[in-house]
Amino acid sequence: MADRLEIPAGVLRPREAVLRMAPYSPPTGGRAGKLRLDFNENTLGCSPRVIEFLKQKLTEDQLAVYPEYVEAKKDLAGFFGVAENQLLLTNGTDEAIQVIVNTYVDDGDDVLLLRPSYAMYRFYAEVAGASIREVDYRPEDLAFPLSELLAAIQSSTRAVLIANPNNPTGTGLSLDGIMQILEKAPGAAVLIDEAYYEFCGVTALGMVSRFPNLLVSRTFSKVYGMAAMRLGCVFSQEVNINYLHKAQSPYSVNMLAALAAREAVRDTEYISNYVSEAISSRDLLYDAFERLAIPYFRSEANFVLFRAGDRAIEIRDRLREMGVLIRDRSYELPGCVRVTVGTREQTRRFLAALEEIW
Repeated sequence: MADRLEIPAGVLRPREAVLRMAPYSPPTGGRAGKLRLDFNENTLGCSPRVIEFLKQKLTEDQLAVYPEYVEAKKDLAGFFGVAENQLLLTNGTDEAIQVIVNTYVDDGDDVLLLRPSYAMYRFYAEVAGASIREVDYRPEDLAFPLSELLAAIQSSTRAVLIANPNNPTGTGLSLDGIMQILEKAPGAAVLIDEAYYEFCGVTALGMVSRFPNLLVSRTFSKVYGMAAMRLGCVFSQEVNINYLHKAQSPYSVNMLAALAAREAVRDTEYISNYVSEAISSRDLLYDAFERLAIPYFRSEANFVLFRAGDRAIEIRDRLREMGVLIRDRSYELPGCVRVTVGTREQTRRFLAALEEIW
């Protein structure tokens, strides 16, 4: 075909969907020893109880056998308040997105995304060969474009993928808004990705039994401080979980992650204290931005997006030289930079460095 993308002679030809994709290469190298305010992780690490639990439970022979998830699913279902058959463990939220797309989206199917949002929604939809349409967050304040999204939903729409709160805008969507989307798109898999739920307190988990098209995801990579473990969860009605399970590799979640999660959810005090500290730190950041006359967007997550104008990349690079990592987002929101909110001490360190170069 004349419109097929050209590749060098002698190279094995991939699918057209893969050829058309832009590569996704997050800047994950060289972060050791720096103040990591770039990936919205827990900036202190996981609960110390998780490490102790692993030391107590881990034996040499356990690493020689394939993982089993009976105890982990039991403990996590109890913690999240769902039935065990409404829960699927995944290799991070990334695999959750992948499995949902693999289960419900065929080549050419209509998929609705928000823009800007988490890159993996587009990534897996593109791999599937989906026909992607995007609805922009409202440019004046980055508010959730509920009416615009509702108008974009068609009877042919097969998936709607939403982060709540959204990354990188920090924007939240109400439960009423989620319900309107679910009712407008009965034939679509509607994913509500709650990676940052703990910082806003709004969850659609209680709606799973009412809506057969609802899927909710959570991650252990953010507030739980276990990003290296790669563990997430999908919640939905039993019939959906059964279909997702069919589309998932049987041992994609490693035994250490499943084991660690059991103790991570038990240490509720650690998580509560970290969330309280992060929210106080976020307020500290707001105050400083207002004092410095730096435009910013209020957030319902553990990060804040601010405007650095044409100095966005320069500020990111100079802060990195000072040992402070932040994330440039000017490639999708011109002039914008995102900073993770950690402890108040970490925020003060970031602000001191920023003031030197601002």
